Amino acid sequence: MPKKRGPKLQTPRKTIGEPQGIVALAVFLCATAIAYWPALEGTLLWDDERHVTPPSLQSLHGLWRIWGELGATQQYYPVLHSAFWIEHRIWGDAVLGYHLTNIVLHAISAYLAMRILRRLSLPGAWLGGLIFALHPVCVESVAWISEQKSTLSGVFYLAAALVYLDFDESRRRDRYWLAAGFFVLALATKTVTATLPAVLLVVLWWRRGRLEWKRDALPLLPWFAIGIPAGLFTAWVERTIIGAHGAVFALTLPQRFLLSGRVIWFYAWKLIWPANLAFSYPHWKIDPASWWQWLFPFGVLVVAIVLCVIARRNRGPLAAFLIFVGTLVPVLGFLNVLPFRYSYVADHFQYLASLAVIVPIAAVLSKWGRIAVPAALLVILGILTWRQSGMYSDVETLYRETLARNPESWLAHNNLGLLLVQKPGGRQDAMAEYREAIRLEPDLSRVPFQSRERLRPFRSARPYGGHRRVPHRAAPQAGLRGSPQQSWQCANPCSRWHGRGGRGIPGGTKDRTRCTGDSRQPWKYAGANSRQAGGCRRRIPDCPAHRSQ
Repeated sequence: MPKKRGPKLQTPRKTIGEPQGIVALAVFLCATAIAYWPALEGTLLWDDERHVTPPSLQSLHGLWRIWGELGATQQYYPVLHSAFWIEHRIWGDAVLGYHLTNIVLHAISAYLAMRILRRLSLPGAWLGGLIFALHPVCVESVAWISEQKSTLSGVFYLAAALVYLDFDESRRRDRYWLAAGFFVLALATKTVTATLPAVLLVVLWWRRGRLEWKRDALPLLPWFAIGIPAGLFTAWVERTIIGAHGAVFALTLPQRFLLSGRVIWFYAWKLIWPANLAFSYPHWKIDPASWWQWLFPFGVLVVAIVLCVIARRNRGPLAAFLIFVGTLVPVLGFLNVLPFRYSYVADHFQYLASLAVIVPIAAVLSKWGRIAVPAALLVILGILTWRQSGMYSDVETLYRETLARNPESWLAHNNLGLLLVQKPGGRQDAMAEYREAIRLEPDLSRVPFQSRERLRPFRSARPYGGHRRVPHRAAPQAGLRGSPQQSWQCANPCSRWHGRGGRGIPGGTKDRTRCTGDSRQPWKYAGANSRQAGGCRRRIPDCPAHRSQ
């Protein structure tokens, strides 16, 4: 039998209430705040108004709807949207508060990661936590308000892991239930955290070289029983309610296998060499007939075999590989998620998985005994994060930077056109952006040019004129096919203007009675040959975002 290798189980314990814990947390907060300082000046970005609590959910009844009504929020993440509800009660629509919250949550996650590494007696615990805090791959999760789901779930995920490791040593029931509580909160914030019990089993195997049914597996069975259905439920919501279905998502099993291998290599490379990070990456064409695409899954298989051989002497590399790949399972392509319509990869998808690559790198660097290299690495990462954070300062900057790094992003072309068309003299530039978007995505030509809404990843209804179809309250009109008797509810970019204290849009009116976020403006049936909305002609009061239409 090979000699089992693993760290000692007993380590010095520090709690957050001790002076050392407070100082450590302050260090992480300061480092994170400095690196993400440009993000504090950011505005609402794509899809943020779907997460910042809308007027319809700001009451106590709205809080009940967040928990009890499927479809009241974009995805059924009740803890996340309850957090947004509380934040809105504190600072309303002031975006600074949301950015500060994301930065603090990310710093806490980095601190908890450091605590976990110390509990596991791994070298480079501080370095690993600081790399995670300052790595530019995390910018999308921190600088984008919508991704508070990643930072908040990360805190619960890592807190559950830390407390469970304490339970594994002490076997105290109160520690087990506290860890389980954190895990449930993580699931109700973002269900990709369902991978935690599998990650814990890998960690326990790495520590002891074996898994015991009663000691290791049995306590985590309830976690699997909760996590797996939660993840499948989220996948069902993505497919049936949010709209992750159709030709774009109709991949064969060989295509999904090819995609999964490519995704793994992509994320690993971005962690090692974080250059040209983009909000929207190119949408790969997955073709089983291309021999070179098979190199990605074949390479993953070769790495797994090599690490299995190495595991006879050192289990660490294989454990890190299993945690990295296992944490990415929800976004490897075997389940449909709506962002796959735009790209199969996104930086925020690997927010938690990144730790599986960062930790081994930190451990290796810390053994060199020289502080210059780790210090230089942290400075470089901090500068890269500072620069990347500036990309998320406003929507126009975001789309222009995205196009500079990915000119084939029809999403960025379309949404940039929507911004330009609202500017004085920007119509021609907007038309050029729309034409390029249609060239890249011909299906967009079915949407009237002047009335094309920014493509929100919410529900499956096709947007027209910034409005989406809702059931008509009036008596149905007989003889109309395709349900033209329905109305269209305002859901356009001026929703940040609607019912939000009359902040207005440059060049627009502040008469909030002209168009409100809760209005339902009917469409008049105009025959099958009408160019707009399948035979319906709009009757909409004037509002700032509609004047160009």
